[in-house]
Amino acid sequence: MVKKDAKQEKIDKKPVPQDASGGFNAGEFISGTREELGKVIWPSRQQLISESAAVILMVSLSATIIYLVDKLFSLISRQIF
Repeated sequence: MVKKDAKQEKIDKKPVPQDASGGFNAGEFISGTREELGKVIWPSRQQLISESAAVILMVSLSATIIYLVDKLFSLISRQIF
């Protein structure tokens, strides 16, 4: 059994705000969204560029490897069948 610390228990027990009808309240949603966006740590321009380049590089590398493996299996299957 995993024991939670006191701070986590407070977070877990935090009541979810609802209006009297129990339905969706657009005003509270917008307010909550703005509050959460204020907590976001936005990356710097340099961080954004370098991490985007890393993602593009890894996706390109993965796609190239998958393409080459596919061509290899295609060649092998043509030789067998």
